[in-house]
Amino acid sequence: MRRAPDAAAGKLRIVGGSLRGSKLAVPDLPGLRPTPDRVRETLFNWLMPVIDGARCLDLFAGTGALGIEALSRGAGSVDFVETDAELTRLLRENLARLKQTATVHRAEAQRFIENTASRYDIVFLDPPFAADLWTPTALALLTHDRLQPAAWLYVESPAQITPQLPADFALHREGRAGAVRYALYRRSAKL
Repeated sequence: MRRAPDAAAGKLRIVGGSLRGSKLAVPDLPGLRPTPDRVRETLFNWLMPVIDGARCLDLFAGTGALGIEALSRGAGSVDFVETDAELTRLLRENLARLKQTATVHRAEAQRFIENTASRYDIVFLDPPFAADLWTPTALALLTHDRLQPAAWLYVESPAQITPQLPADFALHREGRAGAVRYALYRRSAKL
């Protein structure tokens, strides 16, 4: 897949909050598709009322741009999950350079969901598009009780695909940017 245009020259910038303007290194890896600046700006405008102090999970973290943007905007904590060794190392280096405390897990997303005991307020779900992991991952989050009752789920997919999520998730807002559909869902508050 192509790298997003604003990730050119191996850098991506944080667009808001306390780390605004900070650069993240973006390695040239096949399939790496950082969330573009304008999409992150829109997403965090949507999340503004709930991001402060939120416990976040950045699954399929890649560069960690979504989770770092969340930290920049006041999230209480972020767990990053990534399988690639180089991306995991780079993410830890970027967090250290930016003086951000967060946990980076080198793990497969499903296995992490099965083994963690944490429950999250906001989950960023942006898997490799070819892997078609939206539905099984959202289902695993519910099955293993990893979400707060009114949690938010952010999903990125190809523009022509609307992932079929469990009925527990109601679409809140969505948009399109080039070849990408981005959407924010809210979990039904069932106790």
